[in-house]
Amino acid sequence: MYFIGIDLGTSGLRAILVDQIGNLIASSESKYEVSNPNPGWSEQNPEDWVHACKLAFLDFRDNFPEEVSKLKSIGVAGHMHGAVLLDNQHAPVRPCILWNDTRSHEESQMLDNLPKVRDISGNIVFPGFTAPKLLWVKNNEPDIFQKIKTVVLPAGYLNTWLIGAPFADMSDSAGTSWLDLRLRKWSEHLLVSSNMQIEQMPKLVEGNQIAGQIRTDLASELGLPNDVTIVGGAGDNAAAACGVGAISEGEGLVSLGTSGVLLISRDQCKPFPNAAVHTFCHAIPDKWYQMGVILSATDSLNWLSKISGKTASELDHLLPNEPIGPANEKFFPYLSGERTPLNDAHIRAGFSGLGQTSDLAKLTQCVMEGVSFALRDCLEAIRKTDASPSSLLAIGGGSVSQFWLQTISNTLNIELEKPKSGEFGAALGAARLAISAIMKSPIEEIMTKPKIERKIIPNQKYVDLYQTAYETYKQGHVHLRGLQ
Repeated sequence: MYFIGIDLGTSGLRAILVDQIGNLIASSESKYEVSNPNPGWSEQNPEDWVHACKLAFLDFRDNFPEEVSKLKSIGVAGHMHGAVLLDNQHAPVRPCILWNDTRSHEESQMLDNLPKVRDISGNIVFPGFTAPKLLWVKNNEPDIFQKIKTVVLPAGYLNTWLIGAPFADMSDSAGTSWLDLRLRKWSEHLLVSSNMQIEQMPKLVEGNQIAGQIRTDLASELGLPNDVTIVGGAGDNAAAACGVGAISEGEGLVSLGTSGVLLISRDQCKPFPNAAVHTFCHAIPDKWYQMGVILSATDSLNWLSKISGKTASELDHLLPNEPIGPANEKFFPYLSGERTPLNDAHIRAGFSGLGQTSDLAKLTQCVMEGVSFALRDCLEAIRKTDASPSSLLAIGGGSVSQFWLQTISNTLNIELEKPKSGEFGAALGAARLAISAIMKSPIEEIMTKPKIERKIIPNQKYVDLYQTAYETYKQGHVHLRGLQ
């Protein structure tokens, strides 16, 4: 038996074909564009996702016909919070408003100040979430608002196309500000607060629950079996956690991507919105996860790369493999504002402690340290919910830097595990959800951890020095805010 996992990203779609053990058979990728029609706006045409998905299916059909003939199920993971507004024919009435669109900052503040909103949703209402986007449409595009029959998320739109009826999974829906986080169902109170109706919400399913069967006309067009099932799928971070086997209490990951994520799986729902900790439903039943998010992780190093004329790899090579203590210089990585724990869209980055000896190597070091300290902020916020990870899997593009990983380990005083290169991202997580729906094996046997290439252990010789440097770093945001 074979399965497909799809990762619908902001810049492109990645699909993988795997066997029932999760071994990779093939992969296929397509790119598409983001539109920025006004400052702070970020939109995408949902039909671009459908086109990219079709290309992947046809690629698999043409090159792996025997495996595709035995395809059993498909799981879709996607970027969260986007608003796809459908009419009564399930067609989009406007481009999707993406997760990084900030036009609804006034609406998000208004919703966040309403009684019970944080209590029920378990989260601050950020401008990137779905609910404030709908209020913005109501206030600014009333004719379009009147046409809305159903609201789905990006992964939900692909799923709607696949089975011909809208549905949504719990993990993705938890980022809308419409879901009752504890009860795992739509909240009428939250919906009414943003002028929405329960009838406009898609059916809810768990990530590894079968939601429907592929449309027969689509199966015929794409050369797929008629009995292929579609599962609930997941938001991208929950899918990534499934891909690395972070599904039990305290298991987690730290991701050094464009943004930075520190994610911990939870057996109980313990929201802590006041520190801007995201608490969402996990992609599997009766599980949740919490994460701190920083907006500029490798983006900070890429910024330094751009202004210095050196590649990120060249900057990394300016540093030794092993740090020997923190720099005197400090970097505060707020290039695009900050989420956890500051919840400040307006704060901006800064350096301190620069001197005549502050060369490019020192700036590179303190940029990596600043991101590490920001991740420590995330860890401290999550610890207030009684989560206590003993180790974390390190993933993302920045994890290729030994210096950076050792700095993070020293700063968090936590062991990091670097997986061997291979398939363990959101696409695999989506495929594992599809496998789980069909195979009925225990989830722990399906969502296993990847093979570990190396472990990075905190160097106790320097841990206290990083702790002292972190205490200094924590004071920085107060002074940066004062400079606005």
